[in-house]
Amino acid sequence: MSALPTTDTIKPADLRGILKYVPRFRDQVFVIALDGSIIADENLPNLFLDIAVLRSLNIGVVLVHGIGRQLQDLSESRGISISDVHGIGVTDAATRDLAIEASARVSHCVMEGLTQSGLKCALSNAVRAAPVGIVKGNDHQYTGKVERIDHTLLRSLMVPQMVPVIAPILFDREGKSLRVNSDHLATELAIALNASKVMFLGPYSGLEIDGKIKRQISGDELEKILRVNPESIQPNVLSKARHAVKAIHGGPPRVHFVDGRIYEGLLTEVFSNEGIGTLIYGNDYQQIRPATRRDARTIHNLTRQAVKKEELARRSLQTIEKNIDQFYVFEIDEYAVACVALRFYEEEYLAEIGSLYVQPSHQRAGIGLKMVKFACREAKSRGAKSVLALTTQSFTFFRSVCGFEEGSKELLPPARLALYEKNNRQSRILVKHLDRED
Repeated sequence: MSALPTTDTIKPADLRGILKYVPRFRDQVFVIALDGSIIADENLPNLFLDIAVLRSLNIGVVLVHGIGRQLQDLSESRGISISDVHGIGVTDAATRDLAIEASARVSHCVMEGLTQSGLKCALSNAVRAAPVGIVKGNDHQYTGKVERIDHTLLRSLMVPQMVPVIAPILFDREGKSLRVNSDHLATELAIALNASKVMFLGPYSGLEIDGKIKRQISGDELEKILRVNPESIQPNVLSKARHAVKAIHGGPPRVHFVDGRIYEGLLTEVFSNEGIGTLIYGNDYQQIRPATRRDARTIHNLTRQAVKKEELARRSLQTIEKNIDQFYVFEIDEYAVACVALRFYEEEYLAEIGSLYVQPSHQRAGIGLKMVKFACREAKSRGAKSVLALTTQSFTFFRSVCGFEEGSKELLPPARLALYEKNNRQSRILVKHLDRED
């Protein structure tokens, strides 16, 4: 996926594509976490400009930064051994002192960059920490965890177009400094602020599992992988994966892994349907909902190319509007990427799946199968004993992937049979018997 167009090449259509997201995100809060390695990357000034765009659209931003790269650099340059890089294990006194210095440098760099981008910012102590303490007999010394977040203070800072900056060095009740993992910090902030997104920006293309980048994955699926096969996850995002699951369960509905080295990558992830990284989202079937009249044009536009290729039968906008109660849409970030229609023949205890289509950018991600499974469950819950699917080009998908069997014209109710013979598309007829479903 290429980045968003620059101002030299931007077109009105590009602006419309961006602006359709604005009403959804206005007055919401994004927690953006920058890895220490991204702070050191040459793309950092562009990220600050991306954040300025978000703030100009009345999207609240809380910025959390890491210091792992800077802490390692200080350790090597000073010849001082450190006990832990990421604020997860034991932080001894020498490591804490270097971490304080690294954090001060990074915070200054972040505030300098935000200021150069025309943004107001504030380094806040709105988050209080507590020592991790002794875990399994091991004293973590100066490693901390989030104890309390003053969300009222942070929200008040965001009102006058300010960006709160939170460093991974926090204070405890007595004002002592503790080193905190930035992934943990970002997650706790997102939960406390009821943020709509947590965005982890680092030196990776996304969440890599078994050597392949996942573009979308549910929190439940990721949690299962972490429990059963954590070694399949790329080590440099393992901590973020664990905290992403916690975030999803705690409130924020979306967590993004984004390559912070890509020009305009942050904006592309937020304002395009395809994005460039990995989206981790809540329960699968919460994304499937009944269509409304407002979705009719979206469904018509979504399926237009499939109609041209004769993959789907033609349905006019008026026909879709008239039968909108038959349609369901699959949303990612409140944007429809797939649709399906479910028609009932109650006297025959029969239902028919139609107009199944997944946007090309989201194909091969299992969405089509999810839509079919959802439609079958919906049909069964409403009394249907069998589901039909008539297709000209997706025969293999319905049979091999979805478990349908080949049928004949005798399965069609009289009115449907008459329409089938009238349009003469020679569609293959498939059937699935719901009494065999689990």
